[in-house]
Amino acid sequence: MNCNKKKKGAKKSANYSALRCPYCGGTVVYRSAEGIYKNNSKGTMLYVCSHYPECDAYVRVHPGTKTPMGTMADHKLRALRNTAHKHFDKLHISGYMTRQEAYMWLANIINAPLSQAHIGYLGEYYCNLVIKESEKLLRTKQAMKKI
Repeated sequence: MNCNKKKKGAKKSANYSALRCPYCGGTVVYRSAEGIYKNNSKGTMLYVCSHYPECDAYVRVHPGTKTPMGTMADHKLRALRNTAHKHFDKLHISGYMTRQEAYMWLANIINAPLSQAHIGYLGEYYCNLVIKESEKLLRTKQAMKKI
């Protein structure tokens, strides 16, 4: 067996040093969240716009990797994603659906494959859609309980 062969389905490594900030076009730097997060006791790493803090775009990476957890976002989009995630999480925390079903629902709402159904990839339009549709589903669930 050739040990140099990639496993089937293995992802190609991306060249993250070639990333450009979607807000200002600046280069993107891989760095510690120190000085950005109030508490970085977990050693979180980020991709950050080189013009930070004037341009406050960044994205967190999965722990122990250099793989971003979504796309770069400024303060406004990060706050909107956080709100969308809170509404989305209620779908499975409430027992309305399983976590897997919630992600399949999200994939359907954003018309994307399940592998891309993550709040961290969403822009403003889809975040607002997730909030609206999550609220609608939860209202329906509450109305059904009253019957």
